This record gives sequence, structure tokens and C-alpha cells, in this order.
Amino acid sequence: MPDPWKDEADLNIDFAFPTQKELEDLFVNNRDLQRVGAYLNRFNPIRTMRMEGMEIRHSSILAWLLDPRETHGLGDKFLRAFLCEAMRGQSGLGSPTALEIAQADLRDAEVRREWQQIDIFILLPRLNWAFVIENKFNSSQHEGQLAKYAQRVKSIFEPQEGALKVRGVFLTLYDEVPQDENFVPIQYSAICEILPSLIEDDAKIVNSDVSIFIRHYIEIIQEAAGMNEERNEMEALARQLYRSHKKVLDFVMDYGATTDFILAMEATLGEGLDYGDAFEVDGQKFVFNGHSNLQVSFLPSGWIESLGDELNWSGCENWWAGYPLICWLQLHDDQEGTSGRLRLYAEVGPISDYDFRKSLIEKIADAAQLQGLRSVSFQKTAMDEGKKFSKFLKGNEAHVSDTQNIEEIEKAMRSLLKKFESVFQVVGNVLPEFKRFGYLSPLENAAATLAKE
Repeated sequence: MPDPWKDEADLNIDFAFPTQKELEDLFVNNRDLQRVGAYLNRFNPIRTMRMEGMEIRHSSILAWLLDPRETHGLGDKFLRAFLCEAMRGQSGLGSPTALEIAQADLRDAEVRREWQQIDIFILLPRLNWAFVIENKFNSSQHEGQLAKYAQRVKSIFEPQEGALKVRGVFLTLYDEVPQDENFVPIQYSAICEILPSLIEDDAKIVNSDVSIFIRHYIEIIQEAAGMNEERNEMEALARQLYRSHKKVLDFVMDYGATTDFILAMEATLGEGLDYGDAFEVDGQKFVFNGHSNLQVSFLPSGWIESLGDELNWSGCENWWAGYPLICWLQLHDDQEGTSGRLRLYAEVGPISDYDFRKSLIEKIADAAQLQGLRSVSFQKTAMDEGKKFSKFLKGNEAHVSDTQNIEEIEKAMRSLLKKFESVFQVVGNVLPEFKRFGYLSPLENAAATLAKE
């Protein structure tokens, strides 16, 4: 048997084992690999305790941060900022408005978690305000909840406190329109914008241990919401490492572990897919981007055909596949860990040109409405200047009763892709007019010029 570690040139044959030099190039003093390794190995106590996906733990942390009397040292500042952001643009609902909250003293707030089946309940007795916060980090929403909760709250407190003004706040990880129109929506991304400035402004007041814990929590939310710039950078670096050392990494992966999600993904999309590879699922054509243990990202081929595969997109260069949009399937475990939900996401990304981003969202929304597609819906704030990430699919999940059942996950994948086939087509038809916003890098521009000559 030939020695797999001997140089291929000496053997004068072509076979799949990496050479000694190829192994050394990847594993010996490779600064890029060290950077990715350091990122993956960074310590985060919330992740270490496997709490990052547990909705009830997020409610506990948020209730602690929202309570002015707690030990974080922020007083009522986070409570005020959070409620103001939630009520921004909602003055039509009446009092309390964002402006009223901004000027109010909230230090007497009573914050309760999991009280009367409410995720987080906030009572401001002096102002006769009450807030019901529905926290949907992963789980599904149900209609009519606020009316039920409001009636329950009023029956308990109004005899002692007088007439209460009860507002519902719908907190979600991604863009999701509340089914109950009496809830106002707010995303976890808003928390990621509020908290850093608060702990920076109050650095002398906030205990260093508290500050570190809050930063760990922000990191967890950013990763879950796909808005962690460092993670995006590491993913881009990982793709570059793979392209440069494909033979070695394929060899390692052939003997590495896998997950039921990955096996289901391979059964659905095909095996051995690399970045940029085309694949087909039940007649629909896609282009592969990448995958993790519980997630696979891709683009419909029609989108790439509409935008072209030779252009760069300002602001999106290191985001997912580098295009202004992305799709991905992700498996979310339920709290008990045996069942879960598979969700299909489509998102408009961090396009630098505001007019381009705003127009793209408008055109997608208009085209979907024209075709009667209720499964497309952007948040009201999607076109706000400074907004970076805007998801737009509704009814985008399939229940998986056993997350270790490969066939069930595969069936859910095929079902979701089929369900949103018309959405993929409508979006693809919108995209050609936006090709003008793409650009060639100087090197690509020079190559294109030479090709013409």
C-alpha cells in the first residue's frame, strides 16, 4: 500500500490524500486558522451553560435588566430605552407614547417574570401603566393573547390601582409581524443597539462583572440574529481557508463527525456541495453558500441570474454569500430538546446605498402584494435609514417532532422550499433592475477590460 503522507510527485500518481506540505501549510503557524480557532474557543458563560437557545433564560436576563431595582446599576435607563424603542412610531395607539415614556420617572416599576403566564410583566403603579412583554426568541406566537392578558391584569390591579393603560410588546429575534394587532413589535437587535451605549455611558457606575456579563449577552443575541460582524468576518475567512486548503479539509471532514441536520441536508440538497455549487430540489434550482450543524444557506438560481455572478455589492462583501439577499434553513430545538421547528428565512442585508436598499424592499413588497402573496411581509421599520437586516417571510416554519429523525427533517426542508417557490420567482423577477448597483473590483475591472481588448 502506498504511503498516503508521501509526496504525490514522488509517487507520480494522482490520489486523494493530502501531501505532507499541504497539511503543514494548513496546520503549522497558519495565522488565519489560529484566528478562526480563537474565535470558536472564546469563553461565553451563557453558551457554556447551554442557555443561549432557551427562551425562558432570555426572559430571566431581560427581566433582570428591565428592573430598576436590580443589581446591574443601570437604574431605569434600560427600561426607559427599551419601552421608548418599542413604542416609537406607535402614538396612534394613545398613551403611553414614546415621548411620555422618555420623560417619565420609571424607578418605581415592578417587574415580574412568568407571572400569570406572561413572559415579562411591568407595572408602573404611579403612572397607571402596565406592559405585557411576549418574548418569542424561538417559539411561535398565538392570536388573542394580549386581550386575554390585559383583562387578567386589569381584574387583578384596577381595584387597587385604578384604571390601567395596558400595552403589549412583541419581542422577537427576527422580523415578525405580531398576529395580534394590539402588540407593538420590537426585535432583539434593538437590545444590541441599546445596551452597549448604556454600559459605555455608565462605565463608572456599572460594576465590571456586570458589564462583562452584559457584553456576553449581547454577543449571544448578535449571533442568534445574524448581526455579529465578527462572526460574518470569521465566516468569510473560513470560506477563504476552505478554498485555499480544500483538499486537506475535505480529507479531515471525511473522517469527522456530522449531525442529523447535515445528513438531512445532504439527502435534500446533495452531498459534497461547496460554495457556489448548483443544486436542485424537486425541480427548483439553487446555488449553495455554506452550512453549519443546524443551518444551511443558499440563493435561488434565478436571483443570481438576475443580479449576475460577477459583481460585488457595497456593504455586503463579507455578508453571507456576498449578495444583497440571502436565504437559509435553520433548525431550532424546543426547550425539551427532542422536537423543534425548521424555519426558512429570506433577508435583505446590509446594503450601503440607502436608496438602493429602500427601493429593493419596496419593489419586493409591491410585487408580492400584486401577486397576492401573503407570505411576504416586512416590518414597518425595514426601510428606516440605518437598518441593516430585514427578513420578509411569514408562515415560514415546519414542526419537527423528532429533531434526530433525518427523514422528517428532509421532508420539512422540501415542504418549505416548495411552499415558497412562488416567492422565490417573484423576487427573482424584481432583481434585474438593481444589477446597476453592483460593481467590479479594480482587479476584476482590469480583467474585464483586457478581455474586451
